[in-house]
Amino acid sequence: MKLEIYTPDQTVFEGEINSVTVPGTSGAFEVLKDHAPIISTLESGKLIVRTADKQANTYQIKGGVVEVMQNKVIVLADGLVQ
Repeated sequence: MKLEIYTPDQTVFEGEINSVTVPGTSGAFEVLKDHAPIISTLESGKLIVRTADKQANTYQIKGGVVEVMQNKVIVLADGLVQ
């Protein structure tokens, strides 16, 4: 599954992953391979990326939007918390 994370001023991540957990407006949810298509708003919180080599990378985002379609996840974050 491919993940792309963007903020208005940078590309944060692009690559193949096993799963991603995002802070949805109605609660956090995990996206795995073959997830149903969805578009959701995101709250500020932790975005956790799990790669094929079992590494977990965490990003603190300031809200945004996520789109999932055909094993591609695009996160448009309002920004990152430094």
